[in-house]
Amino acid sequence: MDESILTSNLYIVAVAVVIRRGDAVLAMRRAKTKDAGPGLWETLSGRLEPGEAPLGAAAREAFEECGLGIRLEPRPLSAYSATRLGEPMIVIVYAADYLSGEVVLSAEHDAYAWLTPDAFAERTTLGKLADAVRRAFLP
Repeated sequence: MDESILTSNLYIVAVAVVIRRGDAVLAMRRAKTKDAGPGLWETLSGRLEPGEAPLGAAAREAFEECGLGIRLEPRPLSAYSATRLGEPMIVIVYAADYLSGEVVLSAEHDAYAWLTPDAFAERTTLGKLADAVRRAFLP
């Protein structure tokens, strides 16, 4: 194991929200102006604010980034390690069901699409997130 990971306390903690509507997931394309991953297809996501609980961050990010009415599952679907601009990051993934509304894009994203899990996996380069999306649709 890389001992530098054990001594670092500089982990970024982020959440991702897999919003399901029927057999599709809400996919968002990061705006070209973003510092990390411009043009990347993802689910809703964002970093925790200081002192914020992951579930609260997931609810906040979902509201801020798309404005849909959703029912968020309180238990995380998945978690994985990644990097953001070279820094270690932990991503906690939550599943949610679409309830109402139309997607309203924030400055974070410039496009969206409702995709099947397989179509999402074809558009994104985030393999661990694609795996979590597939898991969200298992019976």
